[in-house]
Amino acid sequence: MPSYNIPPDLIGLSAEELNASHSNYGFNEPAELKKGAWYTLLLDILKEPMLLLLIAVSIIYVIVGNYSEALFMLGAIIAVSGISFYQDSRSRKALEALEKLNEPLSTVVRQGKIMQIPTREIAVGDLCLIEEGKMINADGEIVYSSDFSVNEAAMTGETYSVFKSTDTEDKKVYSGTLVVSVMAVFRVEQIGSLTKLGKIGKSIHDIKEEASPLHLQITRFVKWMAAIGIAVFLLVWGYSFWLSRDIIQSLLTGLTLAMSILPEEIPVAFTTFMALGAWKLMQEGIIIKRSSVVETLGSTTVICTDKTGTITENSMQLKALYDYKTDRIFEGDAFDAPELSELIENAMWSSEPVPFDPMEKTIHRVYEETQAQDRPKDFRMIHEYPLEGKPPMMTHIFEDAAGTRIIAAKGAPEALLEVSNLSDSEKEKLRRKISDLGKQGYRLLGVGKAQFEGDSFPQRQQDFAFEFLGFTVFYDPPKPGIQQVFRQIYDAGIKVKVITGDNADTTNAIAKQAGIINDGMAVNGADVVQLPQDRLGVISRETTLFTRMFPEAKLATVNALKENGEVVAMLGDGVNDAPALKAAHIGVAMGNKGTEIAKAAAQIVITNDDLGKLITAIAAGRRIYANIKKAVQYIISIHIPIILTVSLPVLLNWIYPNIFTPVHVIFMELVMGPTCSIVYENEPMEKNTMRQKPRKMTETFLNIRELGISIIQGVAITAGVLFVYQYAVHQGQPEETTRAMVFTTMIFANVFLCLVNRSFVYSVFESMKNRNMLFPPPCHWRHLILTFRLLVRPRFCRFLPAE
Repeated sequence: MPSYNIPPDLIGLSAEELNASHSNYGFNEPAELKKGAWYTLLLDILKEPMLLLLIAVSIIYVIVGNYSEALFMLGAIIAVSGISFYQDSRSRKALEALEKLNEPLSTVVRQGKIMQIPTREIAVGDLCLIEEGKMINADGEIVYSSDFSVNEAAMTGETYSVFKSTDTEDKKVYSGTLVVSVMAVFRVEQIGSLTKLGKIGKSIHDIKEEASPLHLQITRFVKWMAAIGIAVFLLVWGYSFWLSRDIIQSLLTGLTLAMSILPEEIPVAFTTFMALGAWKLMQEGIIIKRSSVVETLGSTTVICTDKTGTITENSMQLKALYDYKTDRIFEGDAFDAPELSELIENAMWSSEPVPFDPMEKTIHRVYEETQAQDRPKDFRMIHEYPLEGKPPMMTHIFEDAAGTRIIAAKGAPEALLEVSNLSDSEKEKLRRKISDLGKQGYRLLGVGKAQFEGDSFPQRQQDFAFEFLGFTVFYDPPKPGIQQVFRQIYDAGIKVKVITGDNADTTNAIAKQAGIINDGMAVNGADVVQLPQDRLGVISRETTLFTRMFPEAKLATVNALKENGEVVAMLGDGVNDAPALKAAHIGVAMGNKGTEIAKAAAQIVITNDDLGKLITAIAAGRRIYANIKKAVQYIISIHIPIILTVSLPVLLNWIYPNIFTPVHVIFMELVMGPTCSIVYENEPMEKNTMRQKPRKMTETFLNIRELGISIIQGVAITAGVLFVYQYAVHQGQPEETTRAMVFTTMIFANVFLCLVNRSFVYSVFESMKNRNMLFPPPCHWRHLILTFRLLVRPRFCRFLPAE
């Protein structure tokens, strides 16, 4: 955060005043429903279909006088709700941790000290310090400013910046608007839902978030299974009653079958996988704002990345200065040459007085090191033209007490050439020089100056008659190891598009040094916005480098890629990246150098600006998607034998028709729930996952082959369980022993299925080498110990009333 010399009389709130303000006006957050307490969460869990079935069975057992079974079912209700409560609490805590980490910070003056606080803690009466590139987070009135301008497009729709100060007629600033230049201090008057933006945005909370394709597919599947469960429940209940004329027993049989069909573990697993996946990525420095984005990450087909600070170090080393008057290039050890004085001075004047940009910081440093006079203290800025134009430039106008005026401009070399008084031949000569330096990977800024009498300044800075002075030559080298990052991206079948405001020559040189594959010509932003939609679709598919891009061009490119069926991840850090970040399937903002508006528009924030972290996130998305599929296939496979073992003895009128009761089914549910949503979630990524092409977002979650495997597994387990059933009957075993043997076989099958479904690529022996801290051998031994107890104490399995 830059240091500012604010007036000493701006003290801010004291601790007592702050507490009083929070008591009277609350905190700076939108009016929305309070987060549910633990008992609200518990009540929601008790409304789930499985819990309602358990409660119904318990009531029936109480009615018929089987209090031991009713007590066991009560224990099952507590266990199932406890597991759900634990999983929901774990997911909620992970999401709350993400929200807290993602909360923006604001700068305030309190008790005479400048400090950063969470935005929600801004209080009415606070003195907020706002600076270039930051979002304003409350409404208030300016009490101090320095060359302050603000973009109020969020309020008015007007794209031009507005200069405001204590002397202007309008001294108000509003939440949701963006600071364009330098800084101001304002006194907070309204916060939260009482701000101008808050009043407009109240209706936003009524808008439901769009569900992801995977979530929709899973929801449809669960509803389909629930409908089948209801139909089969009614059928079995009626058929059982027709055979036995015992309404209570037939009702228990029908409820048992309904419990076995209902796949309530699937939505729980989905929510748990996504929330915990986002939480784990947070530990890697990748902040996921919306947990469902984790699913989309694994489908990424195109990464659109900025150049500066993402591919490069953003160090902006000043390699040379080109002086037009002498037609010479001066290297770093000759910056103190007298011939460069005018060029360096005007480069400094055209930069922000308190620089944020690395290039401007370097220019200020070179000015201080090479110029004897400290002229800035004698001048004040009287007018400013912000960075704009295609290609862009910016102009500052300074004046001292004697009326001496300085008009300095810098920007893209092409922009300065267009507005300079040079001949066409001189411009062409300079363009060749610019191209030669650009091909070496250098980034150039043109510098010019102008003269103007009077105070009626032109509306456009391009209307000044500029004298071209030369240009600065910066070099921003690629980050160490960036070649390996792009190699991993290409290995994963993902395409790369570079979208930058720099020129084509520099971008092409840096792209080659970074290992980006490019065989075509770069496309200019001005051309992008003029192309018809069908032609833009072709260009966006075939082109790798997009240069001299501005917000409209970036947005058009991202939308064209989406129209081509690509799943787009857009990386950006500036205000001009916000529309494209919002439009992309996955907007990724940089945490260090990213502006607040970029972070607000993005769904993901990378805290250390490392492009390699996006690869980590994509790998996590692929791992989580694969593990969800394993969990769902496991659920389908194990439900089939439960359903058939409950229904076939009844429908075929076997000797022991009620071999499984609700107690047996719920016991297996207690085993399956944690297995699919906790154990599989921790499965590591399989080999070669990041060497496969991205899956299509539109593809069916479980295809015919995968569903067929689950059905075959389920039928095979059913055959084994029913074989044991018939073997026990033919051996003359009583119902209790037969039940114990069938139940034991089912538990063993469950353990073996867990092992088999850990991988559909490698064998059980290979997949067992994968480290999973929640799937150690002791877990299997607990199943075996339980089975042993069931075998030696068969009365444990007598859950039906004795006849």
